[in-house]
Amino acid sequence: MRFSKWQGLGNDFVILDCREKPLDNPAQWSIKLCDRHFGIGADGLALIESSTTADLRMRLINNDGSEAEMCGNLIRCVARYAYEAGITSRTSLTVETLAGIMRPELIVEDGKVVRVRVDMGRPRLTKGEIPVAGEPAAQANPINITLADGQTFVGTAVSMGNPHVVIFVDDMAAVDLAAVGPQIETHPLFPKKINVEFAQVLAPDAVRMRVWERGAGITLACGTGSCATLVAGVLTGRLSRKAAVRLDGGDLEIEWPADDASVFMTGPTTEVFRGEWLNR
Repeated sequence: MRFSKWQGLGNDFVILDCREKPLDNPAQWSIKLCDRHFGIGADGLALIESSTTADLRMRLINNDGSEAEMCGNLIRCVARYAYEAGITSRTSLTVETLAGIMRPELIVEDGKVVRVRVDMGRPRLTKGEIPVAGEPAAQANPINITLADGQTFVGTAVSMGNPHVVIFVDDMAAVDLAAVGPQIETHPLFPKKINVEFAQVLAPDAVRMRVWERGAGITLACGTGSCATLVAGVLTGRLSRKAAVRLDGGDLEIEWPADDASVFMTGPTTEVFRGEWLNR
């Protein structure tokens, strides 16, 4: 089993090319391969498959075995991997995901891919689209989240093909993400669980964000979460429509040009190493 290990701002993935031979039991394989002590180590396992509607199909299996609809950092990695591995010679791709067709564009300078810009599609803002429990399903957010220990957080729920709740705080250092992240992820308001972002606005065009990812826990970066953070910041009057999202692993440039339009994400991606899995 030959693999390639990639990271986008420290959000890391094992990528397998499964176009010719599908992978049986991907959930079990993800748990095994992503283990940081007994496996390769990663936040998730990425499968590249053939598609009848796009240049390729991308699947992400989280390191707990669950499957995510979409991942912003991964799609940048997959786009560059496909280009550099010769799967495609195109610098503008279409990628099929469970969240729909995504359109990454490789930014090439002096023959090298330096960044990837992705049309992430329009944000979904109603309870039914995200989803958030409760009627009416057409109601938009923000929503109030009350945790079992009595803490109250006011958050804005957004879907970028996968569900997020963004909670703005005055002091990021005061947030115990490891403690509150899993509580909010599994809150009854979120029937499909949720990705949790805590964000501290630094300026209208800059925001510090940390993330607890559904199915993966704390990660160094989240592309869809960065998009959701900008959208939530615009909706609540905190951020301009283009801003730098500063993550534990680095910065992403996010832009939401207008209401009901696509959100665009631009950032780096790097191949770390490649190899062959021998532990059967």
